[in-house]
Amino acid sequence: MGSKSPPTLLLAYFSLLIFSFLAESQARSLQQVCSSSCGDIKNISYPFRLKGDPESCGDHDYELSCEDNKTILEYYSGRYYVKRISYTMRTIRIVDVNFVNGTCNLPYHSLSPDVVDSDIRYEDAQIGLNFMYASFINCSGIITDPTYRKLPCMGGNTSHVYVVYGSMLSSLPERCSFISMLPIDFRDLNDTILNLLESGFDMGWSVECRDCQLSNQSCYLAKFELPFDYYCSDYGPYADGIISTIVKIAFSLLGSFLIVIILIARFILAPIIILVFLIHKFRKDRKPVDKVETFLQNQQSLMPKRYSYTDLVAMTNHFRDKLGQGGFGSVYKGQLPGGYLIAVKMLENTKFSGEEFINEVSTIGRIHHVNVVQLAGFCSEGSKRALVYEYMPNGSLDKHIFAKEGKGQSFCWGNILEIALGTARGIEYLHCGCDVCILHFDIKPHNILLDQNFVPKVADFGLAKFHAKENDFVSISTTRGTIGYIAPELISRNFGAVSSKSDVYSFGMLLLEMAGRRKNVDEKAKSESKVYFPSWVYDNLDKGGDLELETVSDIEIGIARKLCMVGLWCIQMKASDRPSMTKVVEMLEGNIDDLKMPPKPFMCSPKRASINESRSDSSTEIFSESIEECLYGDRNVYSHQSVV
Repeated sequence: MGSKSPPTLLLAYFSLLIFSFLAESQARSLQQVCSSSCGDIKNISYPFRLKGDPESCGDHDYELSCEDNKTILEYYSGRYYVKRISYTMRTIRIVDVNFVNGTCNLPYHSLSPDVVDSDIRYEDAQIGLNFMYASFINCSGIITDPTYRKLPCMGGNTSHVYVVYGSMLSSLPERCSFISMLPIDFRDLNDTILNLLESGFDMGWSVECRDCQLSNQSCYLAKFELPFDYYCSDYGPYADGIISTIVKIAFSLLGSFLIVIILIARFILAPIIILVFLIHKFRKDRKPVDKVETFLQNQQSLMPKRYSYTDLVAMTNHFRDKLGQGGFGSVYKGQLPGGYLIAVKMLENTKFSGEEFINEVSTIGRIHHVNVVQLAGFCSEGSKRALVYEYMPNGSLDKHIFAKEGKGQSFCWGNILEIALGTARGIEYLHCGCDVCILHFDIKPHNILLDQNFVPKVADFGLAKFHAKENDFVSISTTRGTIGYIAPELISRNFGAVSSKSDVYSFGMLLLEMAGRRKNVDEKAKSESKVYFPSWVYDNLDKGGDLELETVSDIEIGIARKLCMVGLWCIQMKASDRPSMTKVVEMLEGNIDDLKMPPKPFMCSPKRASINESRSDSSTEIFSESIEECLYGDRNVYSHQSVV
């Protein structure tokens, strides 16, 4: 079955490529069909269209025509050449066909404000800083008024044509009559009248306003700067005058209010703010750092920061106070300049690869949770690499739950439950609380650190891996984790796919060790049945027996039973049978009576000989065979499962 999967996936992949290619080709073809050109006007697109374009292209209310390689707009019996279309500013610049190439003539058709106002396609087109009307006047005599600009090529000895700027002609001189009017762009009124007429004028277009009025609504400007934006009103056309007046008054009052505020801020508030700032700066320089300032500096120092090796030498006092030694190197106690205590992990072992270093910095550097250790900074200088953490005065959990008699912290069962809950919440945050799901892959007592109040914090993200939340499974190339805590699917893909349930398995093993206060595997156990603690616990709980706890109350016995039952749920062989970390938190917070006995997660208990054999050989292969053959039975039973 597995051999048929690659061709199927390959066929699906090529089908998807072909579908994407056809869809893209169809989209490009449709775009080319609906993007016309005529003369100087290129890429005519929605809402405009050319006559003859397919019916699905553009809007028929904004139809143009192409004649003699020139784009023409027919507007209220007038004909206008299109000089430019701006889809960003939503304007179209047009010029009367009678004024092209400096031709001296009268407008092809009179275009008055009433005509423009009544056109829902170009509603409010006259709004603009450079827009006005030019009125053409025919007089039988010469007019000396400078506001009347003579059209030099028109008229004769007894007839003179003048142009007046403005659409309101309340009184005309004697022997003068109105001819027509036309909008113009008056950016430069000193220019000749023919040049102004030839440059044309801009008309705004708004499909939204047209649709508003077609639905018996009113259209208003939402903002007055270019490009204009519009909104619809539900009050109907009869309320336009009242609403328009109210809007104008409101904007006028708002403008006056803003001017007053600006003047106050400029001449009163600004000097006061500058004076206060100077006084504050003077006091800060003179006054010693108080407790609040120390706190703020400490909070700032918690942000991940890159340190030099010289900084580390100074912070650790030449690495004087050594906290511990591990396979990766040594850990030293240090202090930041603000007094914040830190632990500096010097990565002296080459087994701690660059990938693990990047994992640690990128993972913890983005996490802020009470149950995840805080990364204060890092160092990468040549061969010198280090990680700087917040200091955990009570060390790791294994030193307490595996402590010999008379050594370490003796936790009560209530403390153990709180530590288990805090650890579960930290892992749940990694799985669900970040932008991506973070799989730890090395949950064990050694990687759970305790602060001064014994609050647990998940640490050591060298083996962590990110994957998108929408993906249920993650692909990894090598086995990750520590023997004894590794989920079956991490050892052999015959047991299923790797997912967040792999961390749940490791946490279950951690819970059982916390409940038993011993290693899960102990070849020195007094009886053969106690060599593998999870198996012994399951048999006792299944038969209704006790956990051989002495001098404890019923409440404490209930806590111990809860930890064991939740742990047994977490170490189920199939990942689908294990609860999520969110469910694990609910189980630990809930009542023991609500928990049901889980199925047995293994077929037998490892014998002393197989355990000693696995410990004598550091390879994963022997331990893998022991898990498959002993705990999970015949591996051929699961040979049908897919391999990641």
